[in-house]
This record gives sequence, C-alpha cells and structure tokens, in this order.
Amino acid sequence: MGVVAGLVILFLIGMLMHAYVVRSLFTKLEELFSYLPVVKPVYRAMKDFFEYFSPNKEQEFDQVVAVTLGEMKLIGFITQNQTEKLPSGFNDEQSVLVYLPLSYMIGGYAVLVPRSAVSSLDMTMEEAMRFTLTAGVTTMEARKTVKREKTQVE
Repeated sequence: MGVVAGLVILFLIGMLMHAYVVRSLFTKLEELFSYLPVVKPVYRAMKDFFEYFSPNKEQEFDQVVAVTLGEMKLIGFITQNQTEKLPSGFNDEQSVLVYLPLSYMIGGYAVLVPRSAVSSLDMTMEEAMRFTLTAGVTTMEARKTVKREKTQVE
C-alpha cells in the first residue's frame, strides 16, 4: 500500500510540474539554492551532471570511447574536442577531454588524454553508462536484446 501511495504522489508531483505556478515556484526555490554557501557548489555540480545525461537535452557529445592506458582500456565519453574551450594550460591541440565514470557511484574523472590513446566504441551513451556503472554486470547480451526489440518495433 505504501509503494502505491508513493507512486501516486510521484505521479501527482510530476503532473504539477507542468503547471505554470508550480514551475515558477520551483525556479524560485532553485534560485534560493544558488545563494546558500555550502549547498551552492554541490547543487550546481549535481544539476549539471544530471543535465549532461538528460534524454531531453540534445547532446553536444555522444561519442563513447575507449581510452588506452598502458595495457588497460577504460570506457569514457568525450566531453571536449575543442581545446580552446578548456582552461589555460589545458589547451593542448593533440588532446581531448574525456569523462571516465566510476562503477557503482555517481562520479568519475575528467582527464585530458592524447588523441592517439582514444578509440571510438560502437555503443550508445546509455549502454556505456549502464555497462560502466554496473562494473560490467550488465552484459552485452542485454544490449543485443534491446536492439532486437527496437528492430521489431520499427
């Protein structure tokens, strides 16, 4: 009964978020967070992170790559191809900025790596994030099942 009540409440909150009054109140609440000293940097970072992977947002980068470090390969996402957008000291023309997510947590590393150490992978961002965040527990068989379902729907 509690689960059903929780789902109903979530549904109602979702419906209310489409109302102009509630959206404007939510915007005012967000502005309040931008003035709180301790909350401000954490809130902005979390908001940016979730917007990065938002399905509604058109992705500036959707390139999933393998980064080779010695004999290891890491799955990552190119976040900056254009080095002029990077802070001074990081504008090496032969490098790209890659986000390397960590398994089983929200976080990761943004690393500047040589273009020669990066190779493209045939995965969508969603597949790569699922695979990385679950430390490979999500198998490629699940990927094939999803592709089959998409093909049957089309």
